[in-house]
Amino acid sequence: MTSSKNNLISKPVLQIGPEENLSSVNLKGSWNLLAINGSPTIIREIKELQNCSEYIWRLDEVEALDSAGAWLIWRAWGEELPVQVQMKPEHKRLFDRWKGFNYAPPEEARTSLTQIIKDGNKVILAFYRHVFNSIALLGQLLLDAAYLIRSPNKIPWPEISMTIYSSGVKALGITALVGFLIGIVLSYLSALQLQAFGAEIYIINILGMSIIRELGPLLAAILVAGRSGSALTAQIGIMRVAEELDALSAMGISHSLRIIFPIVVALTVTLPLLTIWTNAAALLGGVVSAWHTLDISMQQFLLRLPDSVPLVNVFIGVGKAAVFGMLIGMIACHYGFHIKPNSESLGNETTNSVVASITVVIMVDAIFAILFMGTGMP
Repeated sequence: MTSSKNNLISKPVLQIGPEENLSSVNLKGSWNLLAINGSPTIIREIKELQNCSEYIWRLDEVEALDSAGAWLIWRAWGEELPVQVQMKPEHKRLFDRWKGFNYAPPEEARTSLTQIIKDGNKVILAFYRHVFNSIALLGQLLLDAAYLIRSPNKIPWPEISMTIYSSGVKALGITALVGFLIGIVLSYLSALQLQAFGAEIYIINILGMSIIRELGPLLAAILVAGRSGSALTAQIGIMRVAEELDALSAMGISHSLRIIFPIVVALTVTLPLLTIWTNAAALLGGVVSAWHTLDISMQQFLLRLPDSVPLVNVFIGVGKAAVFGMLIGMIACHYGFHIKPNSESLGNETTNSVVASITVVIMVDAIFAILFMGTGMP
C-alpha cells in the first residue's frame, strides 16, 4: 500500500536549459513537502542558483505545490522572487502569502553591557509610567469625589453596594478561617517560649498587639488583594475584551465615575470591617490555644486585653486597613485598564495586579510601623 502511494507522487525535478539568450531553470514534478523530503539535495541546488540573475525560473510545469514546498523554495530564493519567474496563478498566491509573512528568526541572548543598560532603562521607564498613571488615577478620583459632593444624587450606590457584597460579605468565611488558624499558631508558638520564663500571662499582650495592630490588617489586605483585587482586575479586562468599555465611552459614561470610583470606595469601606472581623477570629483562635496550653480562661483573657492593648492601636489598625483598601482598589483598576484585548494580556495583568497589591501593602505597612513606632504602646 505504501509503495503504490509513493509511486503516485512524482519526484521534484530541476532542469537547466537554454531559453533564447538566457538560461532557464525549470521546476517540474511534485514540489510538496513529502516529495521534497525524498530529494534532500534539491533545495540546496536552488540556493546555488538563486544568485544568478541571468536565469529565467519556470514553475509552470510544477504538478503539485503546497505551502510547505513554497516556503522551502521561498527560503532558498532568499525570501524574494527572482527577477524573471513564470508560474501558475494558484502557485503565485502561495508565494505571495509567504511574501507578506514577516519571519524573524529568534535572536541569540545578548548579555552585553549595552543590552543590560537598555533593559534597565526599560524597567525604570515602566516603573515611572506606572507611578505617573497612578498619580493621574488618584487625581481623577479626587475630581470625581468633588463632583459627587456637589451632586450627591449621582453617587453610584448600586455599584458600591455590589462591590462591598462581592469583596466583603463573600470574603467573611475565608478571612475568619485564616484569622482563626493564625491566632492558634501564634498563641501556641508564643506559649512555648513564655512557659520557659514563667511569663504565661503575657501571651495576652503578645496576641493583642500583634493581631490588632499588625497581623489583622495585613492578613485581611493580602486575602482581599489575592481574592477580590484579582477578580476586579479580570472583570475590567473582560470588559475590555468584550468592548464594553468602548460601549460606555460611546454612550458618554465615565469609566472613572462608574467603575473606578465605586471599586475604590467599596474596598476602602470593606477592608476596615474585614479587619475587625479577622481580628475577632484571630483572637478567638488565640484564646482557644491559650486555654488549652496555658490554662488561661476566656474571661481572664478578655478582662486583661483592654489594659494590654490601648485603644489607639485599634484605630491604627483600622486606619491602615482603610489605606490598604484604597490602594488595592486603585491597583486593581490600574492594571485592569492596561489589559489588552487578548487572553494572554488578561492573565499577565491580573497576576501583576495581585503581586503589586501585596507588595505595596507590605511596604505601606512598614511605613506605618515606622511612623507610629512609639504610639499606642502600653
